[in-house]
Amino acid sequence: MREEPVERFRPTGGLVSGVLALGFVVTVVVLGLADLAEGFPLPVVTAALVMGVLVWAAMLRPRVWATADELVLRNMLTTAFIPLAAIEAVVVRQVMAVSAGGRRYVSAAIGKPRSKRARWGGRGTRETPFGSVRKPGEPAYADFVADRISHLAESARARQGIALCSAEQQALAAGVRRTRAWPEIAALVLACLLFVASLVV
Repeated sequence: MREEPVERFRPTGGLVSGVLALGFVVTVVVLGLADLAEGFPLPVVTAALVMGVLVWAAMLRPRVWATADELVLRNMLTTAFIPLAAIEAVVVRQVMAVSAGGRRYVSAAIGKPRSKRARWGGRGTRETPFGSVRKPGEPAYADFVADRISHLAESARARQGIALCSAEQQALAAGVRRTRAWPEIAALVLACLLFVASLVV
């Protein structure tokens, strides 16, 4: 059994627009199916299904959380499980990149869009991605996430007696696991097949 999350990190963007887009897709599908007998184009319905799966996978599925021993990066169609003690560095720009064993693992759930990075670079108060005012000198939420993950990694190395960039850490990094999001992959393939079939019919 996998370890339960001990700390979850909120996604920094795409949540509201993803929910709105998914709501639009559901509306199109429901209205389309209801009016199918009246001549509503079936390819529009099936195209909306494809769009709905893509919206879910790209905008709503990505998440980042930590268990007692691992950092979990859930992306569009894959999930990476990185031992905390194997993490060498965490950098957040447009996306978050975690380095372990000389490899980079990227998550789109945490990031700083260019426009926000430009606004945060000046003086005075700034709007955070969640609408609250950030005071001068206060780190952006994405920077807080990077600092927090770095702290969790440092604590994990201390518990296990592993030095940064050591052979032990490199060996631990070899234990990074990846899983595929089979439900989303199956749903995407099925939606695409339905779309192609609707064009043929």
